[in-house]
Amino acid sequence: MQKPAESKYVPALGFHCLTPYYDAVVNTTGRQRRIKQALIEQACCEPVQHVLDLGSGTGTLAIGIKQQQPQTKVTAVDGDPKIISIALRKAQKAKLSIQFDQALSNSLPYPEAHFDRVLSSMFFHHLSWQDKVCSAQEIFRVLEAGGELHLADWGRATNFCMRGLFLTVQLLDGFENTRDHVAGRLIALFEQVGFVDVLQRQTFSTIYGTIALYSAKKPNGQGAKAPTLTAT
Repeated sequence: MQKPAESKYVPALGFHCLTPYYDAVVNTTGRQRRIKQALIEQACCEPVQHVLDLGSGTGTLAIGIKQQQPQTKVTAVDGDPKIISIALRKAQKAKLSIQFDQALSNSLPYPEAHFDRVLSSMFFHHLSWQDKVCSAQEIFRVLEAGGELHLADWGRATNFCMRGLFLTVQLLDGFENTRDHVAGRLIALFEQVGFVDVLQRQTFSTIYGTIALYSAKKPNGQGAKAPTLTAT
């Protein structure tokens, strides 16, 4: 695994000055609320579980999880202190108890087998392939045996029109880190890390391209370990 210190951190919209406008910009896709709701329904979080929202941004997903399942323990992590402060204000306004931590996805500050579920929405496409590998290994590590990952992000275009629209995202967020999504490499990545039952569950067509929902499971049994991968 490459050292986390070598990673390049990218703010949610590419520039720190745009962070206050994140929710407004994201909502222009027109389907973000529906997609997050579908992700929450797919994860089927239960009251006794501990759930991690990875790359939590302004906290919309974490807040949605807590609102629908108040007894679930929700932790949210993001690398940007400015966006965490926005999320904290939103959670306080909603009168919800959510733990917000600052950390990078390739070096999570949690012990092994700490969470029952890891959810992530529109985060992975910001990462280089190296950081995708490291982050997938970290997700595997912090999940308990039998725990599940549920992820929403840009996927392989469902048609030519969706592929053309996705060029807008690539121009903003970068071609190199988004090409893995266009190529449909996420399923293979999670399988190589050690997850089983890796599936693309459904897709959504948006004005910027195709968003896919994935699920994966950490195998049952003690001592389940992620294999060492070369980040290429």
